Order: sequence, then C-alpha cells, then structure tokens
Amino acid sequence: MRLPRELDSIEIRILGCLLEKERTTPDAYPLTLNSLAAACNQKSNRDPVMDLTPPEVDGVLARLRAEVLVWPEEGARARKWTHTLDRKWNLGPAAMAVMTVLMLRGPQTTGELRSRTERMHPFASAHEVEDVLIGLSDGEDPLAVHLARQPGQKEARWTHLVAGEPDQTTAVFVPSTAPPVSGLAERVTELEERVAVLEEALSRAGIDL
Repeated sequence: MRLPRELDSIEIRILGCLLEKERTTPDAYPLTLNSLAAACNQKSNRDPVMDLTPPEVDGVLARLRAEVLVWPEEGARARKWTHTLDRKWNLGPAAMAVMTVLMLRGPQTTGELRSRTERMHPFASAHEVEDVLIGLSDGEDPLAVHLARQPGQKEARWTHLVAGEPDQTTAVFVPSTAPPVSGLAERVTELEERVAVLEEALSRAGIDL
C-alpha cells in the first residue's frame, strides 16, 4: 500500500498543507505547529475551510508520526514538521502538485488543476494534467480516480483516494454557494505566506515578535 490506511479529513489537510508549503514557501519549511495550524485554516485555496486549534493539530500529528507520515525536526526554538510522502509515494513534481491540490481542495477538473498547481508546477496544457492524472489512477494501488460527471456539472472531475474509494453511486453535485476566489484573495494568501517566511527568519535570528 502507498499509505498504511485510509486517512481522515484533518490528516489529509495537514499533509496537504505540508506538501503545499514545501513548494510555495520553501524558506519557511518545515513548519512550526502554529504555522501549520494557520496553513490548515486558510480561507482561500481550501475546501472545506477548517478552524483547527494548535492542540488539535498536534494530536493529529502524533498519529501521523506513529506511522512515519510526518517527522519532527528539532530546532533551537521550536519543533518543526515535515512530511515523508516523497518516500511513500515516489512521485515526480507534477504528480505531487496535482495530489496536493486534490487533498486541499477536493474534486477538481483538469482545467482547475492546471490553474491551481501553477505555483507548485506549471503545466503547459490541460492535456499534460490529464496525463499525470491517468498515471495516478493506473496500477494496483492508484492515488486518484476519475469521477462520473454529475448532474449540473459541465465537466467530470478527479479526486484523490487517500480517504478511500468515493461512493459515486450516491454522489450528488451541489454547486458551491461560496463566491469564487478573487485575485485579491489570492494576493492575500501570497502575503500571508511571505509573512510566515519573515516570521521564521526572525525566529531563527532569535528576535521575538
């Protein structure tokens, strides 16, 4: 198996955030507990939005550590966390970027995946994304699956299998009532990540905020 068991939604969120921040804010990675909790609770680039406390995240990290899905790095000031999925999955950058977005945002079309992986791995076309998805869905232990198109959808979507096989027979597509993520929200997310990098740099320098 690529993973020891099916993961729950909080475990998937934590691993997805570690994957994302490793690519988008490498200077601030590995993540402290507080930085990881903030990443889990981001309002943009997350579906669903969560409200996790650092103690809740810490408890889930203990479970993931027991199965060596995450690992701590002891620093001078604070313990920091890293994922071990590179060794578990043995995926290239393109496939890892696709899995990251699926874990953080749920089922996606190939077009959505292309635009939402841009900061982690730029794809030249949606066809390239589809090739990666086909690779993830092949073999005896696939990580992704192509969902049947539901009523109200213009395109079929793909989802990850980290939480187990989705029940496509009873799945009903419900259009999101949330407003689309605006360019402003995307810029706010980028600023939040830059602040995290600065906080980590100040921490290493021994400067308290």
